[in-house]
Amino acid sequence: MPIQHFAPPPHAKAPPLSFATRAGDLLFASGIPGFDAGGALPDAFEAQFANVVVNIKRVLEEAGAGVRDLVKVNVLLTRASDVAAMNALYAGAFGPPPYPARTTCVVQALPDPKMLIEIEAVASLAKG
Repeated sequence: MPIQHFAPPPHAKAPPLSFATRAGDLLFASGIPGFDAGGALPDAFEAQFANVVVNIKRVLEEAGAGVRDLVKVNVLLTRASDVAAMNALYAGAFGPPPYPARTTCVVQALPDPKMLIEIEAVASLAKG
């Protein structure tokens, strides 16, 4: 099966990358920030998280998958103070258990100084 690429939504000011790439039965979603449908980045962490989830679900659906197909998630935060809120929001967005494997890192910065969160993910597209 050839590699399939999924473009960022039209409003996204994306660097040169695919929003996701399918290789065989795996879908690799690039780090997705919290831009809204108009391309704006809200100030509030909760709003950025909600936008990330909407964008991840969109790319999963485009590939024929859903959040239950997630295998591994990497969460990048710019503030350690957002970890507890992220855990609570994450449970609602990616639950109920079992959850995908996950790594959470607090980083010094993300590409846009207003970015508070970015999530990348791997999903299984195997049906059976």
